[in-house]
Amino acid sequence: MDLTCEERLSDSPFVELVWRSSSERAGPFSSMAEIHGGIVVTKYQGRTTVTIRGPETRATPANSPAGAEHVGILFKPGTFMPLLPPARILDRHDVNLPETTSQSFWLHGSVWQPPDFENADTFVDRLAHEGLLAHDPVIGTVLRGEPVHLTPRTIQRHFLRATGLAPRTLRQIERARHATTLLKQGLSILDTVYEAGYYDQPHLTRSLKHFVGLTPAQLINTERSESLSFLYKTTPFLLNYDTSIR
Repeated sequence: MDLTCEERLSDSPFVELVWRSSSERAGPFSSMAEIHGGIVVTKYQGRTTVTIRGPETRATPANSPAGAEHVGILFKPGTFMPLLPPARILDRHDVNLPETTSQSFWLHGSVWQPPDFENADTFVDRLAHEGLLAHDPVIGTVLRGEPVHLTPRTIQRHFLRATGLAPRTLRQIERARHATTLLKQGLSILDTVYEAGYYDQPHLTRSLKHFVGLTPAQLINTERSESLSFLYKTTPFLLNYDTSIR
């Protein structure tokens, strides 16, 4: 069974959504590529760990311990913590913030209480007020396909600084996750090729194998043993998909 979580929207301009989950049993899963960074609070065996996570450029094997509880804050694309640039924490080079007690942690010279599912927005507001959170509006503007009067090289610098990803890579990841959603909703493989803008079925297969960790045939197999990480209900940026991107 794929991992699932409860989600809610946020009023914060920095946050895509807030989620929470609990793992009843231990087991391996495929951590899909992800364009969003964020913060994850894990409670496990009496300890609370606050982790800063960056985007992921490929699927990687991971493991879920039994009895762990998680609360996550998923940042909007372009939102990041300047103290921990996305390029530094890319591809599961996560940073666990130092603990002060089992229920608090140390950040930028102060003791903080971990956020929970209900007060995550207040926690993010404090981060922004303390200058520990930044947002680059160029990212969203480009992803929505709106005009931006910058050179391609300048846009590339904005993306690398604020997301750790090149625009091309970010779109590849979004397309693969969108295709995964379509397949899990029951769309056929050939229709998914068309709807997600892939060149052909081998193109789709290569992309999903790299970014999701499973082939299209594996994804539509209701009896498969392989599990996937959370497939958040985010709105994909589907503009300007280029079938030449392999």
